[in-house]
Amino acid sequence: MAAPRSTSRHHSAKRNGRLALALGVVVCGMVGLSFAAVPLYRVFCQVTGLGGTTQVAQEAPAQALERSVKVRFEGFVAKDLPWRFAPEQREVTLRVGESGLVFFKAENLAAHRTAGVATFNVTPLKVGQYFNKVQCFCFTSQALEPGESVDMGVSFFVDPAIVEDANAAEVGTITLSYTFFADAEAEAEVDRDGEATTSALPPREAAARQSAALPQ
Repeated sequence: MAAPRSTSRHHSAKRNGRLALALGVVVCGMVGLSFAAVPLYRVFCQVTGLGGTTQVAQEAPAQALERSVKVRFEGFVAKDLPWRFAPEQREVTLRVGESGLVFFKAENLAAHRTAGVATFNVTPLKVGQYFNKVQCFCFTSQALEPGESVDMGVSFFVDPAIVEDANAAEVGTITLSYTFFADAEAEAEVDRDGEATTSALPPREAAARQSAALPQ
């Protein structure tokens, strides 16, 4: 026997209400995540090596393998940050386990002091767990004066454990990309002398010395 029409309408209204509530929660969550994207991404990167995130290491392995891999580099800037940002080398070819050092150049195109913070990603996503950074400028606020430019170094290596992963056997090229976002809070910071503070950037000379000290 068919249910009364009024009961059917009642059930339909309840389903629509639950759907509207669920959609509202999703929208609120997406808005919240947009504001917390960089902090959450940083925590995720520190905890896992999955989904295109990398590992952090103190030094490269003592010996490199015969297998080689090409590493490409990309630089992006969010629309609200008036910077020019790009890698100084588009790609390098290294042996697995061999330490590498590359530099990215950032330039403030604005007529005032600006600050930014970078996130990163590695593709293919499945090799993120094997990409180890020894030194990196990501997640540290970087402040630049009008027209100022700076070289930022990244030292890294690909973990030899990648050769034991059959799922990564066909990978011959890895892409490391950085995206800079505006850091309005850092721009507003003022030190005790009343002058804007700047975050220390990895100097080219220091990065080069650190890379030279790594086992090859």
